[in-house]
Amino acid sequence: MTLALHGIGVDGGAGTAVGKAVMLARGNIQAEPRMLHHGNVEQEVRRFLQAVESAAAQLREIRRQIPQDTPADILEFIDTHLLMLEDKAISEAPVQLIRDEGCSAEWALQLRRNQLMRVFEEMEDPYLRTRRDDLDHVVNRIMGVLAGEDSDTAREIRGKIVVSEDLTPADTILLHHRGAAGLVTEFGSPMSHTAILARSLGLPAVVGAHGATSLLEPGELLVLDATHGAVLAGCDDRTLDFFRHRIELEQAHRHTLQALKHAPTVTRDGVRITLQANIELPEDVHTVRESGAQGIGLYRTEFLYMNRETLPDEEEHFQAYLEVVQGMGDLPVTIRTLDLGADKQCEHQPEAAGCTNPALGLRAIRLCLKESAIFRTQIRAILRASAMGRVQLMLPMLTNIHEARHARALIDDEIHNLQREGIPLDPEMPVGAMIETPAAAITADHFAELFDFLSIGTNDLIQYTLAVDRADDSVAHLYDPLHPAVLQLIKGVVDACARHHKPVSICGEMAGDPRYLPLMLGMGLKMLSMHPASLLEARQQIRHLEWRELQRHTDHLLQTLDPDRLEQQVAHLSS
Repeated sequence: MTLALHGIGVDGGAGTAVGKAVMLARGNIQAEPRMLHHGNVEQEVRRFLQAVESAAAQLREIRRQIPQDTPADILEFIDTHLLMLEDKAISEAPVQLIRDEGCSAEWALQLRRNQLMRVFEEMEDPYLRTRRDDLDHVVNRIMGVLAGEDSDTAREIRGKIVVSEDLTPADTILLHHRGAAGLVTEFGSPMSHTAILARSLGLPAVVGAHGATSLLEPGELLVLDATHGAVLAGCDDRTLDFFRHRIELEQAHRHTLQALKHAPTVTRDGVRITLQANIELPEDVHTVRESGAQGIGLYRTEFLYMNRETLPDEEEHFQAYLEVVQGMGDLPVTIRTLDLGADKQCEHQPEAAGCTNPALGLRAIRLCLKESAIFRTQIRAILRASAMGRVQLMLPMLTNIHEARHARALIDDEIHNLQREGIPLDPEMPVGAMIETPAAAITADHFAELFDFLSIGTNDLIQYTLAVDRADDSVAHLYDPLHPAVLQLIKGVVDACARHHKPVSICGEMAGDPRYLPLMLGMGLKMLSMHPASLLEARQQIRHLEWRELQRHTDHLLQTLDPDRLEQQVAHLSS
């Protein structure tokens, strides 16, 4: 009898896997209260510090084993955990507890974890919740060393499907490196670390498959269907043959996609579509060029501010942007100004007194306008980079026209300052706005009039429209890109840009999702920016679609309010 578990599928290009189950224990390690004899306190302190160093050495060894061509944004997950091990909140606070309370290293670390968790649990912000998960991963690694466990991931996993409650970023990367066929976790959301990494690595996964570790047996043959978010156990030979054949087709498909790297992105009826890439770091440019992207539609710059004690100066900004601009040659690069707050924090941003929901607080453009010196430094560097290539500047998280005018005034002021100083720049550099709040989408005509281009950020637009935290597993099922309100907002922005003859693009997760791509084209979008790994799949799909036919069907589809009918109609667009 076949057992089917359902969760959230993560399809990074390889949607199917068949392999034996390997159970990997990665739950929280709980310590029991234990007090020390007075003479053993300093010995226990040394034991704890050695465990911290051993945990860091494990991560450094994992990082060393990762292939050099691994994208930098993937390596960043391990680097974040290494930085957390160096943080005094983890490496020094337990030492003080051992000395003051005379407790064991395990109990001191447990108490410190509980203290930090209480702080995280009082906050609703998705980024801080993600940091809570990082804290658990780091503490569990230290606990494993203290308990004398071999915390290295199982070595005999090539061709097998790993089943676990959850996985650390280091686990996920190492499992991929050692040939795991797929991943199944009990916890996780579409935006969890495991999901993001699996997608980037092209590793099929199902996250949020509740009950997987208790219902699945070690060594039994599993089918992992990441496309539909299903895990099957106890399949008969006919079912196994079906999925094995599908794997062969997927492998042949990936090989075929490589031939499209330099092919034009044109619909069957001759409409040219522009596909660009989203990046996080300058090192990502190589991956972008390999993907055949026609430019960078979203260059997130927050990395310059993260995990450091001092703010980046103008020259550091400029050198980072210059590396990307020169790496892209004559292709356009859209640089988004810093979007700190909500899902990204740094040491230097001011904390708003009494702010219980940072996602609705001082973030992105609001922070930039309040801390204009920080903003001006970045603007100057972007303007300087504009003299070296096709640079566009984009402002995030605008909600009203006053913010837009204020930001544009600061940009104009720095253009005049640089010209007065005799520093080269492009005075006609295009300046655009991200539309990622319902307020901005509804008043898109005003933004289209003021800016040179608009870009729709669907991740936040969906989150704010539906009041759903996209990183929260408990409400992940409510995060619906096909909600009629979301689609009407997107369509409204596209129509506003058409009225004002301004370019418009879409740069959220919807842009790279093959389920929604025909719908995006049908709503009139001709420019999409996505993760480089999604680009060739999108190009192939577009070459089989008819632009005018999609528009005809989409106009009718947008009148549908019933969610089930809407989903069926969207699926029909791809057929």
